[in-house]
This record gives sequence, structure tokens and C-alpha cells, in this order.
Amino acid sequence: MKRIFLLLAIVVAGALQTTRAQDVAVKTNLLADAFLSPNLGIEIGLAPKWSLDVSGQFNAWTLSHGRRWKHWLVQPEARYWFCEALGGHFLGFHALTGQYNAGHIGTGFKFLGTDFSNFKHHRYQGWFGGLGVAYGYSWLLGNHWNLEAELGFGWAHTRFDRFECAGCGRRSGKGHHNYVGPTKAAVNLVYVF
Repeated sequence: MKRIFLLLAIVVAGALQTTRAQDVAVKTNLLADAFLSPNLGIEIGLAPKWSLDVSGQFNAWTLSHGRRWKHWLVQPEARYWFCEALGGHFLGFHALTGQYNAGHIGTGFKFLGTDFSNFKHHRYQGWFGGLGVAYGYSWLLGNHWNLEAELGFGWAHTRFDRFECAGCGRRSGKGHHNYVGPTKAAVNLVYVF
């Protein structure tokens, strides 16, 4: 994991050496904010129609009644803009990786082959990684502000340990799962330098 962060830092630092201020933006995903998952993203214009977006989330909250929904996520994305970078329609090609610790959450639904009702009686702790493609649009609100909407679809693989209850340390098994479905949903508030 340290290698991934180091590689991303090197890529971002190298890109910043040749960019102008108008090619750099910071953003927050308002959907993640609504679910109390602090997040931050930076986007760097690499060419007239290409940019690199690196977003991250970190949720360390402990919920009431022994429920857990803790995670961190890093999601780099190469974007191709149909008009010019940081405005209009774009296609994104993203990777995602992170870790989670979730359980004792009363969900009773299945979605695209994933049974989320298992989270009601067990706690799952593990890591994930995947790839996806996304479509989005960025509306220019002013000289420095944009509003951006994006939806991505892809694949993620996870390996996890399953625990008997949310707070105990008694492991009841291990497993892995392949997920195919939405991998990104964002309504970003963007500030362009």
C-alpha cells in the first residue's frame, strides 16, 4: 500500500512541475459528504483533452449500537475530455483500492450478485481493488467553480475475514468476492485554480 501512495505522489508531483494554475483543481464529493465520509480530490490537466483525477475517502466513524462502516479508498482516474480539460463531457478510466471494516448493519437487499444482508449478523474486514470506466459532465458555474456529476461501472475483487459479531474478535471464516456493478458515483463541487 505504501508503494501505491508513493507512486501516486511521484506522478502528481511530476505533473505539477509542468502545469499552469488553470490546469489544477481541488474537489469534494457531495454524495460522500452526505454519508459522513470525508473526502478530497485533486485533478491536474495533462494535455488539452486529458487530465488525471486522484480522489480519496476516509471514514473512521463508529456508529451507535455496535454498527461499523469504516473504510478508506483511493481512486485514481485518467479522463478524456470531449472539448477541453475540466469542462463539459468526459470519459474516465479508473482504478480503486482500499480497506474496510463493516458489520452489524441492517441491510436486507441483494444487488448485482452481492448479498448485503450478510452485514446484519457478521462483521467483514478486508481489502479491495478494481477497475472501471465512467462518464461525467462538468458544468462551469463561474471563473473558479464547477459542479461535476459522474457515474462509473466496473469490477472489484475483495478478500476478507468474517467475524461472528461487530465487536468481538472471533473470526468465523475467510473469503473473497468479485463484484461487478457501479464503482463510482459523484457529485463534485470543484474549485479550479
